[in-house]
Amino acid sequence: MSTSVNIVAISRADAPLLATEEQLVAALQAVEGLELESGLLMEVPASRVEREVEGPAYSVYLASAQWERGGVEDARGALGLLDGARSLGFDLNVVPAELANDEKKLLVMDVDSTLIRQEVIDELAAAAGRGAEVAEVTERAMRGELDFEASLRERVATLAGLDESVIDEVASKVLYSPGATKLVEVFLAAGHEVCVVSGGFVQVLSPLAGYLNLSKARANVLDIIEGKLTGKVSGEVITGEVKKESLKEWAKEFDIKSSQTIAVGDGANDVLMILEAELGVAFNAKTALLEVADAQINTLRLDAVRHFAGL
Repeated sequence: MSTSVNIVAISRADAPLLATEEQLVAALQAVEGLELESGLLMEVPASRVEREVEGPAYSVYLASAQWERGGVEDARGALGLLDGARSLGFDLNVVPAELANDEKKLLVMDVDSTLIRQEVIDELAAAAGRGAEVAEVTERAMRGELDFEASLRERVATLAGLDESVIDEVASKVLYSPGATKLVEVFLAAGHEVCVVSGGFVQVLSPLAGYLNLSKARANVLDIIEGKLTGKVSGEVITGEVKKESLKEWAKEFDIKSSQTIAVGDGANDVLMILEAELGVAFNAKTALLEVADAQINTLRLDAVRHFAGL
């Protein structure tokens, strides 16, 4: 059985030394059953874009190959034995070759610490004088140590009495992840759809989504009465299950094959969405997500996701 795959090797921010193209090729050629067909090492310059955090330069090696010993998961297992992150300075990601074809694709992303750098609930809590306390709960929830819905309601309760103007103040300070603008532009220009689903709040997300011209955006709704936050959320809480179902719903709405779906996130609340997508990407992620993701990016450049789709 022969399977067409693409190798997307992305340099890590924590790598003390990066392998040369020749060293990468040699390492891959040593994998029994993997036949490289073509490859190219590219240097992507640092990112400095308005409304984004500055991002570092990174390297990406792109190769097409044939895997002769099973399917994509088997290839991932074989390349995982190389421990590229430690010995080469690159995360070696194996992607189905068909994900880089011309078919319409759906990219669904988490928001806090993925599309943007902040955790909005932590910023709002800081305005209420409960920042450190809430940030600790957020961190535990993202590691998967707490039930997300229960922990969200607990954190939102600390916001009771805040003036709604604080939402706009926090939103004005939000910065996108480096490369976020480029990533969305490239996907949309190619005729694909880009959606976000967030455990954060629609009052903050809406202007962010509008600025990027996103296809769809979904988040929790902060309950506000007479200009004050009540400490509650209205309607359905955006849990991991809702994120997964959102991906399925949007793929159906836009008539996109499941084999052309990509999901990106960083925490435990993204696990189900990552598992549902054809390619689940862990972006500078917590261990709970790294353990289930198909691919990973460990440099602060969201635009690196484009390489998985051949864009």
